[in-house]
Amino acid sequence: MKSYAMANKVIVAIDGPSGAGKSTLSKLLAKQLGYINIDTGAMYRSVAWVAKQRSIALDDHPHLGAMAADLDISFASIDGLEHVFVDGVDVSEQIRTPEISLLTAQVAACPEVRQALVELQRKLGADGGVVLEGRDIGTVVFPQAQVKFFLSASASERGKRRYEELIARGIDADLKQTIAEVEERDAADRAREHSPLLKADDAIAIDSTSMSISEVLNQMAAIIKEYEVA
Repeated sequence: MKSYAMANKVIVAIDGPSGAGKSTLSKLLAKQLGYINIDTGAMYRSVAWVAKQRSIALDDHPHLGAMAADLDISFASIDGLEHVFVDGVDVSEQIRTPEISLLTAQVAACPEVRQALVELQRKLGADGGVVLEGRDIGTVVFPQAQVKFFLSASASERGKRRYEELIARGIDADLKQTIAEVEERDAADRAREHSPLLKADDAIAIDSTSMSISEVLNQMAAIIKEYEVA
């Protein structure tokens, strides 16, 4: 058996509903493993933000898809924090508002947008050594990923986490409304025609409702280590 030092870098797919902790854990896993974190959710949020800025109707799929294919979306770590850039502009804060969260569900349902972003995601992750999170990474983007997780938590817990995150950032929010928005996002993600939120048959399910981030991180890292040395 290979030593951990000689481990093969694999493709790690983390799927699950909004607010389950996918983004946080993807970043922590990537940092711990020396992998690249590809925040696919931020890519869709970026398209939603640009569509809003340009007043592009979200039901105008051809226009929306062409715009997505033309965007330069990139990631960079600055002072230990991950930033998202669209055509050279840092949109890290702008894409995390409640309004953009709701618009993103509509953008993600557009086949043309998904085609454009999936193509980019596959190019970025083709050589392994990457962590990708989203809602269809293990089922559509990288069905061949060596390690797949499906991370979930109750809607009330996810809404509470989202509410606390918004308050911490100085954004006014209502707890009940935030939970309702999480439930609305879940329904939209599961009902969309193209690439709905699904658990891959071979994905490892983790319910983070009563778990700390460190507990989930340690569990994921241990599983990935097994695959790296297999």
